[in-house]
Amino acid sequence: MKPIRAVAVLPTLFTLGNLLCGFFAIAVVSRIDKPVPLDNDPKQVASVPATRIDSPPEWIGVIGSEDPTHNLMLCGALILVAMLFDAVDGQLARITRGVSEFGAQLDSLVDLVSFGVAPAILLVKVCPQFTNVHNEAIWSIAALFACCAALRLARFNVESGSDDDHVAFAGLPTPAAAATIASFAILSYKLRNDIGFETYSGYDWWMQRLLPLFSIVVALLMVSRIRYPHPLSQFVQGHRSFAHVVGILFAVMAVSIKPHYAVPLLCFLFVGGPPLRFAWDLLWHRRRQEEPLF
Repeated sequence: MKPIRAVAVLPTLFTLGNLLCGFFAIAVVSRIDKPVPLDNDPKQVASVPATRIDSPPEWIGVIGSEDPTHNLMLCGALILVAMLFDAVDGQLARITRGVSEFGAQLDSLVDLVSFGVAPAILLVKVCPQFTNVHNEAIWSIAALFACCAALRLARFNVESGSDDDHVAFAGLPTPAAAATIASFAILSYKLRNDIGFETYSGYDWWMQRLLPLFSIVVALLMVSRIRYPHPLSQFVQGHRSFAHVVGILFAVMAVSIKPHYAVPLLCFLFVGGPPLRFAWDLLWHRRRQEEPLF
């Protein structure tokens, strides 16, 4: 056994910041009670989970909101902040020349909590109607999501090397998969407070039934071989065209003005774009092969 002589301090602190966000995301969403049927009629299950279980300490009063969708939103926001920590710690490790096997293993362990376990539990809590009617199914889907995240991270550790350029990933990255689940929780909170509960319930009915199915697709994309771009490497770093910079500027403006709507849309496009392009290329090449040469 070779002892560790030194650890890169700044990247490690950011990685642990990622862990803390994931831990508190689980703590926040765990405060939401199990949905209870009204009049023992499964069709009358409350469209949002029950309120918090107990009274929180004063120093976390914002976490103990009476509105359960606020706790869902806060959990989703913590997952997104964890994604920012995850994006920064790797860049800091390269800038400070602190890339090490210790950092890589710690990053994967932390990512499993923040982007595997936390979004899986959030999925159960954000779909109370589906959970009440299909309790075993929703927990199985959540477990599948967490297992696929673990497999994705383990495969990445084995296949990646120090000479990788990190331009693209084989399979959907776990932070993007977690951000997709988190963005729907944030969107639900915004819709409920913007357009009212009665109008919101129509969207909520569809979301609670489609999101678990969509999560299965997201889980399978994590362990797939479909190539996904590295956002920082392909969109931000290096020299790009003037039109590329303008496009990024408009995307940042959209996120800053309407983050509750822009973030779910960007996540959906990032998740669905490469599979659609892969299917199109596969169909196009097949057609090209079937066409006569002359």
